[in-house]
This record gives sequence, structure tokens and C-alpha cells, in this order.
Amino acid sequence: MKAPSGRALDIVTLGRAAVDLYGEQIGGRLEDMTSFAKYLGGCPANIATGASRLGMRTGMIARVGDEHMGRFVRETLEREGVDVSQIRTDPSRLTALVILGIRDRDTFPLIFYRENCADMAISASDVDPTYIANAAALVVTGTHFSTPTVDAASRAAIAAARAAGTRVVLDIDYRPVLWGLTGRGDGETRFISSEQVSAHLQSIVPLCDLVVGTEEEIHIAGGSTDTVAALRRLRSLTNAVLVVKRGVQGATIFEAAIPDRFEEAIDCPGFPVEVFNVLGAGDGFMAGLLTGWISGKSWFEAGRTANACGALVVSRHACAPAMPSKIELEDFLERATTMEQVHKDRRLQHLHRMTTGRRANAPVFALAFDHRRQFEDLAAGAGAGHDRIHAFKDLIAKAAIGLSKEFDNFGVLVDEKFGRDVLDRLTGSNIWIGRPVEEPGSRPLAFEGERDPALALRSWPAGHVAKCLAIYDAGDRQPLREVQDNSLLALQRAAESSGHEWLLEIVPPRGVPTEASIIAAVEHFYKIGLMPDWWKLPPSPNPGMWRAVGNAIRANDPHARGILVLGLDMPESDLGLAFAGAESEPLVQGFAVGRTIFWPAAERWFKDEISNDQATSMIVDSFRRIRNLWPSPLLASG
Repeated sequence: MKAPSGRALDIVTLGRAAVDLYGEQIGGRLEDMTSFAKYLGGCPANIATGASRLGMRTGMIARVGDEHMGRFVRETLEREGVDVSQIRTDPSRLTALVILGIRDRDTFPLIFYRENCADMAISASDVDPTYIANAAALVVTGTHFSTPTVDAASRAAIAAARAAGTRVVLDIDYRPVLWGLTGRGDGETRFISSEQVSAHLQSIVPLCDLVVGTEEEIHIAGGSTDTVAALRRLRSLTNAVLVVKRGVQGATIFEAAIPDRFEEAIDCPGFPVEVFNVLGAGDGFMAGLLTGWISGKSWFEAGRTANACGALVVSRHACAPAMPSKIELEDFLERATTMEQVHKDRRLQHLHRMTTGRRANAPVFALAFDHRRQFEDLAAGAGAGHDRIHAFKDLIAKAAIGLSKEFDNFGVLVDEKFGRDVLDRLTGSNIWIGRPVEEPGSRPLAFEGERDPALALRSWPAGHVAKCLAIYDAGDRQPLREVQDNSLLALQRAAESSGHEWLLEIVPPRGVPTEASIIAAVEHFYKIGLMPDWWKLPPSPNPGMWRAVGNAIRANDPHARGILVLGLDMPESDLGLAFAGAESEPLVQGFAVGRTIFWPAAERWFKDEISNDQATSMIVDSFRRIRNLWPSPLLASG
């Protein structure tokens, strides 16, 4: 059975859209956890995200609160490619929260904060039949039949789907606590027998084309703890394809009559992996199953895809963020039989990091004013204190805000030392933000204030990019090179742990031939396992240099964001030649230029030769000239 094609959307999910707060301490009670990571959560939101990452066109029907968590849910789904046009903002209710922990391989305590939450207030009037008619499949979940209001909304969606020929999929998603069968603190319990819940679910099953659940969920839906008996009860009610998720054993799919033994149905073996976190694995399974089904694969192949997605999710922290991309899924399927430990596989980790949960690749044209030592020297020469540096960076920020409205893909590089207020002001805007971590001029590389980058990055907003300038030559003697390499590897581990992108800027030492040194450094860094999201490299008019660097990046990391050209205080005319030299290399994605743009204004302003407004105007005009030197169709302003 194949889902209908030719619709605007492949999958629409309805129901829970929540925020998961995952305890970061592994192996303890929730009572003992001291910090939590915030993720998108809720079974339907996870499925929509997972299927979108696999290439499906997905949308969601839900409600979120008119507050910070609701905006987080909406923005995250939108960034994941999920259509959010049918997610309503509820002015009087809060977005649902879930607090979760990982105590051991079998124990996952969780608390649902869903009392009168926004998504449980979804009503039949929120359901647009036209929207559902434009989807190949509608996914409803058991939780959203547990109260009269959400039951009516889910049934209205099912009725619209059946009228339009949209396939109806039920994820049983049984949570006894959400049916009022346990104490509110017992969100972990997965099965409690209830004739009332069984009867309720059995009134829904006949309306479905596909029903999916764990063995415990099949038990509650079928009204028996004998799995075969429960399946036969469901089969008496529906001709839907029935799918039983069986954990490490994989899944079994029943298209017709229920045989005595599972082996007589479509048996899809699982992928043996080390279990880290079972929460969300079923949602990953469903995303994979639906993707295979809607893509026209056989049920065996759809089940194999589903099992692979579940195996990847079960090996990771979190639910929605753990969902694999199509690229990493294909890599896993190709290497699964030889992969020893999925959660430690560096290649798979990198593919997941680079191909999921990030803004789409786009060029960046950044005004770089993260300079510290140069400003300290300038202020000292003018007899000024550091307060004047702060004030001038505020003026640059004023120029940046205006430029961000004039040009698309605008960015800044700003330091914390003299630009703390600027960072606070620009964070959350449409401006790309990078900030330095290195101690200015350090060689060997040291981090600013001798701070551990792993601790520093954990205090940063998620969208900030960690920029590190390394004064580096691959021909350096071993002790120096080893210290620098280890520092950069530590930064990479910190960025991977915190989820931040990072940018590596390379400047050869004075007297070292720039182009040969840059090419050798890029090749060396990949050899030792460095894989930055961004590269920032000195300007060069030589297309051969850019081509060699681009080839090295493509050969080692085809998912890298790209290269930004730095300015090095180069005259505008020379910078234009460097831009032209880089034009033919597609990995060159913009520039990050600083002193060429703002230094003339800075020198005059610190001498009190120009006013604040004049300094800002000079910076804006200079950026415009530099931006107009860029030889690209993206030249047009926003």
C-alpha cells in the first residue's frame, strides 16, 4: 500500500508540541540533576522533524503558548523545514514542558508539565480540511484522544483526511500518566491495563490505514497482554497495516491476517547498538517508516529504514535533535555491519552535526570589529581609556544595525571584552554573529583569559559562532605545532559539545609565504581531524590558491559551510582584486573585513576630529563600497 502522491505535503502531524528539558548528568536521579539542555519535544513534533530531515515535506497542526517556549518550538520547527502555518498561538495557555533524565540503560525518569497546556487546547475549529487534503498522510497520536477537546480535534482531522483520500496513521503513543492512570510524577511507566482506554483506542483504529505501536501499546489498543491476541482483536476492527515495534529485535509488519508466529509476517531485523536513551527512538522509527512508505518502498525496506532511524536516535541524547538526516542515515546503512559503537563513530557524529538542525547555507558579509589589542594601542596613543573603545564599538554597532536592514546575509565579528553590550544588543536579530575565543596575538595559541573553551561556549547564546585566529604555519617545529594543534582540537570538542558552529582563521607568521602556508595548513588540519564549520583566510588575487584550498575542503568535508575572506587592513582596490581572484571558487561564501572599513573613522574619532554621526556615516559608506566590490549575483541589497 502506497500513500497518495502529488500532494503539496507528504506528512501532516497533529498533537503534542513541547519543550524537553533533558538532565545533563547521566546516571542519577532527577532529584540530583543540576543542569538541563533544552530541546524541541513531543511525539508529533519529533516525527515531523525527523521526516523533514529525511527529505519529506512535513507540516504540523498544534498550539503553542504566546511566550518564549512557544516561540522556540515554532522557530525550531520552521528551521527544520516543517510548515508551521497551522500552529496556532494560544494567548491564555503555556507551552507544554517535559523534564527528563537518563539514569541507566533501563530507567528514564520524566515528568510531564501538561496541565491545561496549549497543545491540549487544540480544538476542531483549528483543523483546516483543505490543509489536510493537501497531504499524503495525516499522523495522529494516542495522547490527543485522551480528553474530549483533543479527541474532537483529532476526529475532525481524521474525517477531513478520509474525505480527501489522505491516509490516516495512528501512533498509539500510550502514556498512562496522560490518561490519568498514574500519579503525576510517574511519567516513566509505559503500560497500565485500562478497559476504558482500550475501548477508546478501538473506536479510532477502524478509521486508520496504518497503526504503529510497541508491544505494550499494541496490548492497550488490543485489550490483551497476549500480543497475538491483541493484534487479532485489532485486525477484526480494521484492515490497516499493523506495525509492532520490538526494540532491539526490530519490527514486525502485518498487512493481512495475523499468523501464530511473528516470523510468518514481514519481519524487519533491528540494528544492534548500545542503548543510551530510548526516549524518542519510536518517533525516529515512525519518521523512517513513513518516509519509506510514502517514497514507495516495500514494507520490508520501510521497516529497515525505520529500524535504522530508531537505532541512531537510541544512541543519542535528546529526541528531536537526535533524528538523523538522509545523508547520515545512508552512511549508517552502508556501514552498519562494521560500525562498532554508533555513539562514538566520529564520521557519523560529524555528519549529524553538519546536516541537521542548522540554518540553510548562505553567504556571510561580515563587518569585523572584534579587534582588541589594536584598539588598546589606538586608545593609548590618543590618551584615552577603555571606555572610549566601548563607545566606538557602540558606534560600529549602530552602523551594523543599519547595514543589516540594507543588505541580506549581513554579519558581524564582535569581541566580549569591549563589545559585551553590542553582543547583547545584536543577539536575536537577523545578524550573523561571530565572536573570538583566542588571546590576541598568542603564539602558541591561547584562549582569552585562559578560559577553557568548553566552559566559555556553554555560556554563549546558541546562534553565536566561535571564531579562532591561529597564527600558524604547517612547517612550524613539532613542539609549537603540537601545542597549537591540541588547542584547536580542544576548541572543536567544545563546539561539538555545546552545539555552536566554529570558524578557524589562519594567518601565517610574518615572513612566511602566505599562499603555500595556507594550503599546507588546511591539508594538515584535516589530517589531524580538525573540521571547522567555517574557514577565514587571507585575501589573495590568485585563483589557484582558492581552488587548491577549495579542493582540500571538498575532499575532506563536503558539508563545510565555506570560506570567508578576511581583510588584513588591505586597501580597498587590492581587496577588490582578492575578491575577483576568489570568484571562481564556490566555497568562498563571503568576507569578514574590519580595519579596511572602520579604521580611518576610528583614527579620526579618537582624535576628536569627527563626531559620532560622522564616524558612523564613514563606516556605513566604507562597508557599502567593500560590499559592492564583491563579484556576485548576491550583490543586490535586501
